[in-house]
Amino acid sequence: MNTEQVAKRLVELCREGKYEEAQNELYAEDAVSVEMEGLPQGALGNVKGLAAIREKGKKWAADIVEIHGGGVGEPIVAGDWFSVAMSIDATYKSMGRVPMEEICVYQVRGGKIVREQFFYNV
Repeated sequence: MNTEQVAKRLVELCREGKYEEAQNELYAEDAVSVEMEGLPQGALGNVKGLAAIREKGKKWAADIVEIHGGGVGEPIVAGDWFSVAMSIDATYKSMGRVPMEEICVYQVRGGKIVREQFFYNV
């Protein structure tokens, strides 16, 4: 898949809440995940490797008590990179209710996501 196809598939799966399926299908084994520093979600930390990204996702999901709303925008593609605006309004065990908006930036090589980085406002 090219970058645009990867981006559209990621958006499709995220809109369906199929985050683990997206990781299994679209991420490279050596992908890296980078959180924005200094904010509550940054406590999840930066990780390298698909297994670590899966574990990070499980920790995030386990912290959620209730999802009140959210959304996934359309991807913007430029070369090997794409970005997507996402939002979630959720109640977390560790932080209470937090509405969050973020820009997610992804790099694609060889038809797989090799890097994700998050910039958010809480």
